[in-house]
Amino acid sequence: MNRIKSKIQEKKKLLSIYFSAGYPNLNDTVSIIKNLEKSGVDMIEIGLPFSDPLADGPTIQASSTEALNNGMTSERLFTQLENIRKDVKIPLLIMGYFNPIFQYGVEEFCKKCSDIGIDGLIIPDLPVDEYHEKYQVIFEKNDLVNVFLITPQTSVERIRFIDSISTGFIYMVSSASTTGAQNSFGESQQRYFNKIEKMNLKTPQIVGFGISNKETFNQATKTTNGAIIGSAFVNFLKENPIKNIPTFIENIL
Repeated sequence: MNRIKSKIQEKKKLLSIYFSAGYPNLNDTVSIIKNLEKSGVDMIEIGLPFSDPLADGPTIQASSTEALNNGMTSERLFTQLENIRKDVKIPLLIMGYFNPIFQYGVEEFCKKCSDIGIDGLIIPDLPVDEYHEKYQVIFEKNDLVNVFLITPQTSVERIRFIDSISTGFIYMVSSASTTGAQNSFGESQQRYFNKIEKMNLKTPQIVGFGISNKETFNQATKTTNGAIIGSAFVNFLKENPIKNIPTFIENIL
């Protein structure tokens, strides 16, 4: 079974961590992944840097730019990860924009992901209809979960459609803004969380955008299956050595 599907069946609130591959240093990728797994995280989202990351806030944009300047590319990331499954057991996803994947070749990119043990992709700018019509067969052939995003502005009809073709989890964006850490969630976000809970979707939901500490993690997971931390962790990497990652995770869980 795909590792994402297996992990989601566990009866716990899941913590997924995002970071930009090749940041803070080009060859830090594998070390960060191994330290995150040892620290007890459930899933890892490896950001594939892109020059025009529309959904990302300033922290992740800066880390993506630095990673590109360091020399990170799709091919280099695949090379770094080619032996990752000798040591790492938890689900790994690549999160990136469609342009680099399209330029690489969607079928070849998905096959490469499957070969090295990637479990899923998150592509914020790939429309769900286009995926369904053109690429779903390729993803399924390579046993890759494609994770779709919903926001407070996503219509009920669209959420239902996304739910109907999802096989892993739905990435539930906490607000309509770009990514970024915040200290707590407001009433409008709580209403949104409650609205999605009442829809009784078949696909588990994991919340992203704005999770930065134990309080926001607990708020986000009260009605969902887990939460994703990105900007706060990237900020941590900027100021701390990789060996201190367990300290960051301990402050969340």
